[in-house]
Amino acid sequence: MGFVGLFLSGAVLFLNSLMLLGKADAKSVGIFNLFVGTIQIIIPSYLIIVSNQDHWELYNNASIFLFGLTYLYVGFTALKGLDGSGLGWFSLWVSIIGVVYTITSIIHFHDAVNALTWGMWTFLWFLFFLSNALNKKIEHYIGLVAFVQSWVTLTIPALLYFLGVWNTQNVYRIWTCILILAIFYFIVSFFRWKFSNNKGKRNQAIPVINALEVK
Repeated sequence: MGFVGLFLSGAVLFLNSLMLLGKADAKSVGIFNLFVGTIQIIIPSYLIIVSNQDHWELYNNASIFLFGLTYLYVGFTALKGLDGSGLGWFSLWVSIIGVVYTITSIIHFHDAVNALTWGMWTFLWFLFFLSNALNKKIEHYIGLVAFVQSWVTLTIPALLYFLGVWNTQNVYRIWTCILILAIFYFIVSFFRWKFSNNKGKRNQAIPVINALEVK
Protein backbone atom coordinates (compact mmCIF):
# COMPACT_ATOMS: atom_id res chain seq x y z
CA MET A 1 0.00 0.00 0.00
CA GLY A 2 1.25 3.51 -0.82
CA PHE A 3 2.69 5.58 2.00
CA VAL A 4 0.04 8.28 1.68
CA GLY A 5 -2.48 5.49 2.19
CA LEU A 6 -0.52 4.33 5.24
CA PHE A 7 -0.61 7.86 6.61
CA LEU A 8 -4.40 8.16 6.25
CA SER A 9 -4.91 4.64 7.60
CA GLY A 10 -2.89 5.62 10.66
CA ALA A 11 -5.32 8.44 11.39
CA VAL A 12 -8.36 6.17 10.96
CA LEU A 13 -6.97 3.37 13.10
CA PHE A 14 -5.96 5.86 15.80
CA LEU A 15 -9.52 7.19 15.97
CA ASN A 16 -11.00 3.69 15.83
CA SER A 17 -8.80 2.65 18.75
CA LEU A 18 -10.07 5.59 20.80
CA MET A 19 -13.64 4.63 19.89
CA LEU A 20 -13.05 1.07 21.10
CA LEU A 21 -11.49 2.38 24.31
CA GLY A 22 -14.55 4.55 24.91
CA LYS A 23 -12.72 7.83 24.34
CA ALA A 24 -14.43 8.92 21.09
CA ASP A 25 -18.00 8.91 19.81
CA ALA A 26 -18.72 6.08 17.37
CA LYS A 27 -20.77 8.14 14.91
CA SER A 28 -18.18 10.91 14.80
CA VAL A 29 -15.41 8.40 14.14
CA GLY A 30 -17.64 6.64 11.61
CA ILE A 31 -17.75 9.76 9.43
CA PHE A 32 -13.95 9.84 9.19
CA ASN A 33 -13.94 6.13 8.32
CA LEU A 34 -16.26 6.87 5.40
CA PHE A 35 -14.10 9.76 4.23
CA VAL A 36 -10.82 7.81 4.18
CA GLY A 37 -12.52 4.62 3.00
CA THR A 38 -13.87 6.44 -0.06
CA ILE A 39 -10.41 7.81 -0.87
CA GLN A 40 -8.90 4.33 -0.57
CA ILE A 41 -11.42 2.96 -3.04
CA ILE A 42 -10.98 5.74 -5.60
CA ILE A 43 -7.16 5.79 -5.56
CA PRO A 44 -6.53 2.06 -6.20
CA SER A 45 -9.25 2.04 -8.84
CA TYR A 46 -7.43 4.82 -10.69
CA LEU A 47 -4.03 3.14 -10.23
CA ILE A 48 -5.37 -0.11 -11.67
CA ILE A 49 -6.89 1.66 -14.68
CA VAL A 50 -3.63 3.45 -15.57
CA SER A 51 -1.34 0.51 -14.73
CA ASN A 52 0.11 -1.94 -17.23
CA GLN A 53 -1.86 -4.73 -15.46
CA ASP A 54 1.30 -6.41 -14.20
CA HIS A 55 0.27 -8.97 -11.59
CA TRP A 56 2.50 -7.48 -8.87
CA GLU A 57 1.03 -4.03 -9.48
CA LEU A 58 -2.45 -5.50 -9.13
CA TYR A 59 -1.26 -7.34 -6.01
CA ASN A 60 -0.08 -4.09 -4.38
CA ASN A 61 -3.11 -2.04 -5.42
CA ALA A 62 -5.53 -4.73 -4.27
CA SER A 63 -4.23 -4.40 -0.72
CA ILE A 64 -5.49 -0.81 -0.60
CA PHE A 65 -9.04 -2.06 -1.23
CA LEU A 66 -8.81 -4.25 1.88
CA PHE A 67 -8.36 -1.13 4.00
CA GLY A 68 -10.81 1.03 2.07
CA LEU A 69 -13.63 -1.51 2.26
CA THR A 70 -12.95 -2.13 5.95
CA TYR A 71 -13.18 1.58 6.74
CA LEU A 72 -16.39 1.95 4.73
CA TYR A 73 -17.91 -1.05 6.48
CA VAL A 74 -16.89 0.25 9.93
CA GLY A 75 -18.20 3.72 9.07
CA PHE A 76 -21.63 2.58 7.91
CA THR A 77 -21.94 0.13 10.81
CA ALA A 78 -21.16 2.87 13.34
CA LEU A 79 -23.36 5.55 11.76
CA LYS A 80 -26.38 3.33 11.17
CA GLY A 81 -26.02 1.28 14.34
CA LEU A 82 -25.97 -1.93 12.28
CA ASP A 83 -25.36 -5.42 13.61
CA GLY A 84 -21.62 -6.05 13.40
CA SER A 85 -21.76 -9.70 12.36
CA GLY A 86 -21.33 -8.90 8.67
CA LEU A 87 -18.30 -6.76 9.44
CA GLY A 88 -16.93 -9.59 11.58
CA TRP A 89 -17.17 -12.22 8.85
CA PHE A 90 -15.73 -9.79 6.31
CA SER A 91 -12.82 -9.24 8.72
CA LEU A 92 -12.23 -13.00 8.83
CA TRP A 93 -12.02 -13.06 5.02
CA VAL A 94 -9.57 -10.15 5.05
CA SER A 95 -7.46 -11.79 7.77
CA ILE A 96 -7.12 -14.90 5.58
CA ILE A 97 -5.98 -12.68 2.69
CA GLY A 98 -3.59 -11.02 5.13
CA VAL A 99 -1.94 -14.37 5.81
CA VAL A 100 -1.18 -14.64 2.09
CA TYR A 101 0.38 -11.16 2.05
CA THR A 102 2.42 -12.04 5.14
CA ILE A 103 3.76 -15.25 3.63
CA THR A 104 4.48 -13.54 0.29
CA SER A 105 6.48 -10.86 2.10
CA ILE A 106 8.66 -13.58 3.59
CA ILE A 107 9.04 -16.00 0.67
CA HIS A 108 9.02 -13.72 -2.37
CA PHE A 109 10.14 -10.28 -1.13
CA HIS A 110 12.32 -11.42 1.82
CA ASP A 111 11.05 -8.37 3.72
CA ALA A 112 10.90 -8.92 7.48
CA VAL A 113 9.37 -5.52 8.26
CA ASN A 114 6.60 -5.97 5.71
CA ALA A 115 5.96 -9.52 6.90
CA LEU A 116 5.70 -8.45 10.55
CA THR A 117 3.48 -5.53 9.57
CA TRP A 118 1.08 -7.69 7.57
CA GLY A 119 1.09 -10.26 10.35
CA MET A 120 0.02 -7.60 12.84
CA TRP A 121 -2.73 -6.30 10.55
CA THR A 122 -3.93 -9.87 10.04
CA PHE A 123 -4.10 -10.33 13.80
CA LEU A 124 -6.14 -7.13 14.18
CA TRP A 125 -8.64 -8.14 11.51
CA PHE A 126 -9.00 -11.53 13.20
CA LEU A 127 -9.75 -9.77 16.50
CA PHE A 128 -12.50 -7.82 14.74
CA PHE A 129 -13.90 -11.17 13.58
CA LEU A 130 -13.89 -12.52 17.14
CA SER A 131 -15.57 -9.39 18.48
CA ASN A 132 -18.19 -8.77 15.82
CA ALA A 133 -19.04 -12.24 14.48
CA LEU A 134 -18.49 -14.38 17.59
CA ASN A 135 -19.46 -11.67 20.12
CA LYS A 136 -16.29 -11.97 22.18
CA LYS A 137 -16.08 -9.12 24.68
CA ILE A 138 -12.59 -7.98 23.77
CA GLU A 139 -13.24 -4.39 22.67
CA HIS A 140 -10.80 -2.90 25.18
CA TYR A 141 -8.03 -5.28 24.13
CA ILE A 142 -8.69 -4.55 20.44
CA GLY A 143 -8.50 -0.85 21.26
CA LEU A 144 -5.03 -1.29 22.76
CA VAL A 145 -3.81 -3.32 19.78
CA ALA A 146 -5.27 -0.84 17.29
CA PHE A 147 -3.74 2.13 19.12
CA VAL A 148 -0.23 0.67 18.99
CA GLN A 149 -0.60 -0.47 15.39
CA SER A 150 -1.86 2.94 14.28
CA TRP A 151 1.58 4.33 15.14
CA VAL A 152 4.12 1.54 14.59
CA THR A 153 2.68 0.04 11.37
CA LEU A 154 1.14 3.11 9.74
CA THR A 155 1.74 6.67 10.94
CA ILE A 156 5.43 6.62 11.88
CA PRO A 157 6.60 4.50 8.88
CA ALA A 158 4.75 6.91 6.57
CA LEU A 159 6.37 9.92 8.24
CA LEU A 160 9.82 8.32 8.00
CA TYR A 161 9.23 7.69 4.31
CA PHE A 162 8.20 11.32 3.76
CA LEU A 163 11.43 12.36 5.50
CA GLY A 164 13.44 10.13 3.16
CA VAL A 165 14.89 7.83 5.82
CA TRP A 166 12.58 4.81 5.69
CA ASN A 167 14.40 2.79 3.03
CA THR A 168 17.65 2.57 4.96
CA GLN A 169 19.19 -0.54 6.48
CA ASN A 170 19.55 0.90 9.98
CA VAL A 171 15.92 2.04 10.12
CA TYR A 172 14.77 -1.38 8.91
CA ARG A 173 16.74 -3.09 11.65
CA ILE A 174 15.40 -0.75 14.31
CA TRP A 175 11.85 -1.12 13.02
CA THR A 176 12.07 -4.90 13.01
CA CYS A 177 12.90 -4.75 16.72
CA ILE A 178 10.09 -2.26 17.37
CA LEU A 179 7.52 -4.48 15.66
CA ILE A 180 8.72 -7.54 17.60
CA LEU A 181 8.43 -5.56 20.85
CA ALA A 182 4.91 -4.50 19.83
CA ILE A 183 3.94 -8.13 19.29
CA PHE A 184 5.39 -9.01 22.70
CA TYR A 185 3.28 -6.18 24.17
CA PHE A 186 0.14 -7.64 22.56
CA ILE A 187 0.87 -11.03 24.12
CA VAL A 188 1.53 -9.57 27.59
CA SER A 189 -1.55 -7.33 27.35
CA PHE A 190 -3.71 -10.30 26.39
CA PHE A 191 -2.69 -12.31 29.45
CA ARG A 192 -3.06 -9.26 31.70
CA TRP A 193 -6.55 -8.66 30.27
CA LYS A 194 -7.42 -12.35 30.70
CA PHE A 195 -6.15 -12.38 34.29
CA SER A 196 -8.07 -9.20 35.10
CA ASN A 197 -11.29 -10.67 33.69
CA ASN A 198 -10.88 -13.91 35.61
CA LYS A 199 -10.18 -12.00 38.81
CA GLY A 200 -13.30 -9.89 38.26
CA LYS A 201 -15.42 -13.01 37.76
CA ARG A 202 -14.06 -14.54 40.98
CA ASN A 203 -14.84 -11.35 42.91
CA GLN A 204 -18.39 -11.37 41.54
CA ALA A 205 -18.81 -15.01 42.59
CA ILE A 206 -17.80 -14.41 46.24
CA PRO A 207 -20.89 -12.35 47.23
CA VAL A 208 -23.11 -15.00 45.65
CA ILE A 209 -21.41 -17.77 47.64
CA ASN A 210 -21.67 -15.74 50.84
CA ALA A 211 -25.36 -15.14 50.23
CA LEU A 212 -25.96 -18.85 49.74
CA GLU A 213 -24.09 -19.65 52.95
CA VAL A 214 -26.24 -17.16 54.91
CA LYS A 215 -29.41 -18.79 53.64
